[in-house]
Amino acid sequence: MTGLTTHILDLTHGMPAANVTIQLSKFEGSTPFLLKTAMTNDDGRLNEPLLSTDEMKTGEYELLFNIGDYFREKSVTLPEPAFLDKVSIRFGIADPRSHYHVPLLISPWGYQIYRGS
Repeated sequence: MTGLTTHILDLTHGMPAANVTIQLSKFEGSTPFLLKTAMTNDDGRLNEPLLSTDEMKTGEYELLFNIGDYFREKSVTLPEPAFLDKVSIRFGIADPRSHYHVPLLISPWGYQIYRGS
């Protein structure tokens, strides 16, 4: 598999994070350009890659995960402002022929990100 994919796991509830809005941007210099907005399905994944094989380009990207809205929807009491409302991950794609999978593990108080397979 190639392209750019992601999924989100909710560590607070021990389940995939459904209905999380994700924005993908690509940087040109220091300016981000929004490429796509998507929402996770019931499995915490997207129904299609954020970038297909043909859309993959070398460069710097950002994924913006709207986790504050997700936790509010789950009736988690968050302070105002929330400690983590949006999680921004900036990463580089060096080999556009490779599969880049960016999983996110979340709670209202922390997160972990890594390059998956």
